[in-house]
Amino acid sequence: ASVSAQSLPIHPELEGTSAFRPGEKLEYIIHYKWLGIRMDVGTAKAELLNGGEKDGRPLYHSRVYGATYRFWDHFFKVRDLFESRFFGDTISPSYFHRDINEGGYKITNHHYWDYAEGVINARVSYPSRRVDTALVGDCNTFDIVTLFYYSRNIDFDALEKGVNYPVKFTIDEELFDVYFRFIGREEVEVPTKGKFKAMKFAAKVIAGEVFKGDTEMIIWVSDDLNRVPLLFESAIRVGKVYGRLDKWENLKYEFK
Repeated sequence: ASVSAQSLPIHPELEGTSAFRPGEKLEYIIHYKWLGIRMDVGTAKAELLNGGEKDGRPLYHSRVYGATYRFWDHFFKVRDLFESRFFGDTISPSYFHRDINEGGYKITNHHYWDYAEGVINARVSYPSRRVDTALVGDCNTFDIVTLFYYSRNIDFDALEKGVNYPVKFTIDEELFDVYFRFIGREEVEVPTKGKFKAMKFAAKVIAGEVFKGDTEMIIWVSDDLNRVPLLFESAIRVGKVYGRLDKWENLKYEFK
């Protein structure tokens, strides 16, 4: 039986609230491994802001940046920006924007959710053309940034270990059906930060310029009400990429 994302159970202590608040900032160091190479190659930063209101409902505004260090720009330059505005009461998307440059591959997205019509109006710009399309989607269809925040509210104890739970999101001019799977709990060490109690997950990634088609990302999330991603790792087309939490500010709950 299929389970929609919005019907996934919310942690009882997060009902009517959330695992985050405006002002939260997370910063990660990205590490690359291939053959004998093991190097920190860049950073990823996520900040959550107050997004004002729409239709009398509060919005959150998240901005996520990714960039390679300047030395690595000579090999594979990355300058990515992802933005989302989502409703604070339901953690459902209103607007998504992405502007990426990955090794010279450039693309821009502007996606607008029209809940009255049940569509997502997408404008996708490539270097030589633009595509305008209406995708069939609703509050169960996320963008990748809103999905990141929504998933932090889920009651993982109510999920079965080893079961693939489907989620749907839009990027570019397509809708994708992916999944995540709760593996279990363990203690992990984040380099230079110490040991944390964590929950471990696998998540399906989408094939593209970076990821291969059969790849899962493994993610460790703090086992507290913040649900902060601590570590992640994934095979890519050449080698393997890792991320580790480096800095954090203004978390909503106590973080040990």
